[in-house]
Amino acid sequence: MSALTELVRDFVNTYDVEADNDELGTSSELAVWLRERALIGPADRATDDDLTTAIALREGLRAALRREAGAKPPDLPALPVLPLTVTINVTNDMASGVTSGVRPGLAPVADGVAGALAGIAAAVTGGSWDRLKVCAEETCQWAFIDGSKNRSRSWCSMRVCGNRTKTRAYRARKQGSRHPQGANTDTV
Repeated sequence: MSALTELVRDFVNTYDVEADNDELGTSSELAVWLRERALIGPADRATDDDLTTAIALREGLRAALRREAGAKPPDLPALPVLPLTVTINVTNDMASGVTSGVRPGLAPVADGVAGALAGIAAAVTGGSWDRLKVCAEETCQWAFIDGSKNRSRSWCSMRVCGNRTKTRAYRARKQGSRHPQGANTDTV
């Protein structure tokens, strides 16, 4: 798996929906997280505006990973412009000198925290974005890399989240079969 894909997954997972625990609760925690991944230098500091940008980016990525058309996270500020530039990667066949592929991408054009966040945003243009997903379990929303052959995984863990979802569906079906529509459920 691509290191860039893992970076995006880890960034999205800085907020644990189920436990309501945020690793990026303060601008200092954001700086530590970025520094631990060598995305910023030891002298770089994050501001409250950087934290706002990071949270908006993270939740925007989470919404995109849900693969919802037009999804916009609720009650989040608009994502500020990140310092990115468009890149064109050209692959040439050395033997023939023929261009064998052209791939557009994004690259950060700044240093510091803004550049690091731009790098995370740019990571979605490379790596295995199509294998990165968010758990379908509403209470979880954990980002995971789908390593299945046909890319059909829905849950971060079948044993936990998949089981929860399937158990709820089973109980709902059983509840519905006890009181069929139109049946008189009054007792005398």
